[in-house]
Amino acid sequence: MKKITLSLLAFWACGQAAIAAPALSATESAAAVELAKSNGCLSCHAMDEKIVGPAYSKIAAKYSDDKDAASSLAQSIRNGSSGKWGRIPMPAHGSISNDDLNLLARWVLTVK
Repeated sequence: MKKITLSLLAFWACGQAAIAAPALSATESAAAVELAKSNGCLSCHAMDEKIVGPAYSKIAAKYSDDKDAASSLAQSIRNGSSGKWGRIPMPAHGSISNDDLNLLARWVLTVK
């Protein structure tokens, strides 16, 4: 019984860590930062302070318990959004590839 309980606790803990922040390699993180720079993301967002849009750390915190956060954020980046963080809408970035959108979204979710 102890083995089953410990196994279940370990499985649950791993699942919680996966939901909290999808891990990225150093190479992926560096590529995501370059994508953010080259697509103008950093002119409206910063790591830990609001500029025009919310700080990446606030976005990551808001979606920390959402298992679909990466796909939701990727969709918001592609299509733009309004009303989630105030009155100023985020413009659409439809020219970014799906792979790059997913990488950016996963990266945002790792910002502390």
